[in-house]
Amino acid sequence: MRDLAQDPRQPSPAVVDDDAASPRALRRQPGPELSIIVPTFNERGNIPELVAGLKECLAGYRWEVIFVDDDSPDETAAEVRVIASLDSRVRCVQRIGRRGLSSACIEGMLASSAPYLAVIDADLQHDERLLPEMLRVLREGETDIVIGSRYVNGGGIGQWDASRAALSRLATRMSRVVVRAQLTDPMSGFFMLRREVLTNSVRRLSAIGFKILLDLFASSPRALRFRELPYEFRARHSGESKLDSVAVWDYGMLLLDKLIGHVVPARFVAFSLVGGVGVVVHFLTLGMLFKVFGVSFVGAQAVATLVAMTVNFTANNLLTYRDRRLRGLKWVRGLLSFGLVCSVGALSNVGIASYLYQSRLGWVPSALAGILVGAVFNYAMTTVFTWGSPRKA
Repeated sequence: MRDLAQDPRQPSPAVVDDDAASPRALRRQPGPELSIIVPTFNERGNIPELVAGLKECLAGYRWEVIFVDDDSPDETAAEVRVIASLDSRVRCVQRIGRRGLSSACIEGMLASSAPYLAVIDADLQHDERLLPEMLRVLREGETDIVIGSRYVNGGGIGQWDASRAALSRLATRMSRVVVRAQLTDPMSGFFMLRREVLTNSVRRLSAIGFKILLDLFASSPRALRFRELPYEFRARHSGESKLDSVAVWDYGMLLLDKLIGHVVPARFVAFSLVGGVGVVVHFLTLGMLFKVFGVSFVGAQAVATLVAMTVNFTANNLLTYRDRRLRGLKWVRGLLSFGLVCSVGALSNVGIASYLYQSRLGWVPSALAGILVGAVFNYAMTTVFTWGSPRKA
């Protein structure tokens, strides 16, 4: 008798159904119909209660929950694995060296084979009891995506203060620039979609910031059929809110990428804006040292260059490359790499500008051309050598 392990036509003994009439029959174990994707960062205290809530409201359904954790210092991933060891419906994807809610959601959805995909926060502010109704609506076949909305009749924003409510309304109005669908809550992080919606859009997604729903609508090659269901936004159970000024920056970068990303990468625009700030810092430092403190021009220029370079690197590390932020010793190495690359970029700037000026192009266009070449060189090289391999946006 031939060895089954050497015959690719034979099934592995591990998948043979012992109760079947034929030894070749495969055991049929349907996968989950619904995958709930939960992006996490420092949410350890919320994990047990969220899983308990999912078990209660999804009893009788084939489901799984995939926690995508960005290497939380509070060991959220470890907590998820403890629960997963007792329940196969719970899974953990731990990302090392990467950050971002939208990209975490995308990776979690791509790690699933379920035909229906839901996104919900780990902070227990979304009402998981709405999930069965979302699934029922999608099963009917007339809808591509179902959204939990705080702004339709029956919904609410809970205990938000006036400033946060105003910021949400402003963000909603700004979203009209890139999304034509008349959503009442395009900022919602609580929704469910058909897998084909992701499949058709995934290569167009920006994966910037934390508004994955807006990204999906703006990236879809066709108008999405949607329905909004009301829910009351609940108070956070544990941990701290991730909404801060950097999140606002990310939102702006997402809108910018949807508007011009097909022509100019949003990350390059951010890099250039930071560079403009660096020029201001340079001249302020130079003027202070040279005019106020009487430092020699050469010395003042050298210090101003170092200060501006450090400010540029720090700002880019915090904003432009937030998803690849360098820390500790990597920060020091990154600063040195950034300085070396930008020094070469400065030489390229001067060289191109001088050549064009000598070719009688005029000093203004020559200078602008040099600045552009230097900026493109610095962006491309620092993306590769300072912050790792280049990625979209």
